[in-house]
Amino acid sequence: MISALLHYNFLQNALMGALLASLACGIIGPVIVEKRLVMMSGGIAHTAFGGIGLGYYLQVEPMYTALGFSLFSALSIAQIQRRSSVMPDVLIGMFWPLGMALGILFISFTPGYPPSMSTYLFGDILTVSSSDLWVMAILDAVLIFITFSFFHLLQAYLFDEEFSNTLGLPMVLAEALTYAMIALTVVVLIRVVGIILILALLCVPPALARLFRNDLPAIMGLSVILGAVLCLAGLALSYRFNLASGAAIVILSVTVYSIVQLVLRLCKVY
Repeated sequence: MISALLHYNFLQNALMGALLASLACGIIGPVIVEKRLVMMSGGIAHTAFGGIGLGYYLQVEPMYTALGFSLFSALSIAQIQRRSSVMPDVLIGMFWPLGMALGILFISFTPGYPPSMSTYLFGDILTVSSSDLWVMAILDAVLIFITFSFFHLLQAYLFDEEFSNTLGLPMVLAEALTYAMIALTVVVLIRVVGIILILALLCVPPALARLFRNDLPAIMGLSVILGAVLCLAGLALSYRFNLASGAAIVILSVTVYSIVQLVLRLCKVY
């Protein structure tokens, strides 16, 4: 595969896409896991499908409309959750299918032959284009900027929201930033693993990192490294055995996590 990387542009794009996706996962993944926003992240991810369908209907790049749709949905969910007594599970149950239904509706209105949505649903890292890489790189830069600029605020929101509220810290802003970062990360990951499989890449690297480190900065750094290793290994497997890239990355990630957990438990027993 190393020799192929030197000759094939699509493999070079796939490599860069894997690294950019790993960076996004490493930044927001630990926050999602620690704050128990896994299913909420899944709901936001599925609303992105409505944006993709809207992009095809308007004849514009689906990644752009998916970004706008995800951001709007994420911030709307945060507002509704804070201003009403609606349970988070109920919001997930409404927005998750709503995004998918809107995507299907927009695609049905799109003139001509309906486009194949499998790349967006299940991911195909080998189809990542140069324009996709630019979008992913810009979104990663925004994630890094937000994390460094508001790190202490996000940390306060993550570990003790109620106490931080009593201190007068802007927890509404922290929540909005967190949900917006989830939306940005979803768009970064869509072309790599797809909407259906996004949760695995958001959860596995941080969960693995948490087995070895306890402080948030270290967990984020280790998550980036582990995410990159898992993405690149999954990419190599998909290329070598002609497998779906998104599925290969996810199956490998979950398998590695299961093996590590088993080994650690056996080490404690003996």
